[in-house]
Amino acid sequence: MRNNLSVNHLLGIKYLTTSDINLIFQTADNFKKIINQPIKKVPSLRDITIANLFFENSTRTKLSFELAEKRLSADIINFSSSNSSVNKGETLLDTVNNILAMKVDIVVLRHPNPGSAVFLSRNVKASIVNAGDGTHEHPTQALLDAFSIREKFGDIKAKKIVIIGDILHSRVALSNIFCLKKLGAQVSVCGPSSLMPKFLSSLGVSHFSNLHEALEWCDIANILRIQLERQDVNYFPSLREYAMSFGVNMSVLNNLSKEITIMHPGPINRGVEISSDVVDSNHSLILDQVENGVAIRMAVLFLLSGKLNNNKQ
Repeated sequence: MRNNLSVNHLLGIKYLTTSDINLIFQTADNFKKIINQPIKKVPSLRDITIANLFFENSTRTKLSFELAEKRLSADIINFSSSNSSVNKGETLLDTVNNILAMKVDIVVLRHPNPGSAVFLSRNVKASIVNAGDGTHEHPTQALLDAFSIREKFGDIKAKKIVIIGDILHSRVALSNIFCLKKLGAQVSVCGPSSLMPKFLSSLGVSHFSNLHEALEWCDIANILRIQLERQDVNYFPSLREYAMSFGVNMSVLNNLSKEITIMHPGPINRGVEISSDVVDSNHSLILDQVENGVAIRMAVLFLLSGKLNNNKQ
């Protein structure tokens, strides 16, 4: 296996090779051992400065990146658009160039516009990590989801994974589909037809319109929330009706002929797409996903910093 990535940025799963993904997993294995030790900090990025630029609200992803950076001893700049010159009309590129003038090496970017991370990677010299760009991709979430499956089952190849919920507006769904298929999994989606993208067939995934059939088929169900903030029309009658048709609760799981594993990237709308008893059950990998998010993001930042050092030589 190679010991460096084939890319200088993490813009999306579609730009990674299978070897890249496996290298990130192997590196995350080592970092997970470190963060479970009494002394959780290493000096790996002691000379690296990272700017976290979040133009959308975020809790889990932002905290996870910050903790990963601190565990690696990086210097950190945190930026929030709500208190910035963006509100005065400054462009994204001007904002980033002003920050890069402070000698920043890596930019972690969350932005509402699809393609924003790719745009930056072509116009600035820093390494860009896409922390979610609109409805496009969320690569580190897909990596930590796949890593969590690998950790539990030993391998991802041939596993049957169904992604349930708002596929149309979900960057998590798209990145997961790319990642899981690269690793040899069988992937399907489940939810109302109104929440399925038109290009679904081109991704090589099948669509279940019946929740019970989808859960009987799968080994793992990754459940997504309904992204009401991205919807400008009504895609289904009500949240109550959605919960009745596609909500996963213990009654639904108990009616299956086998046990399955439940995942959720958060934030969770308890009682809508998933019930509290499922979230807190032995079926759930949700807290494992949170823990693995730090290790995966440590691995990504560490590997990209290695590319930076190689390019400087």
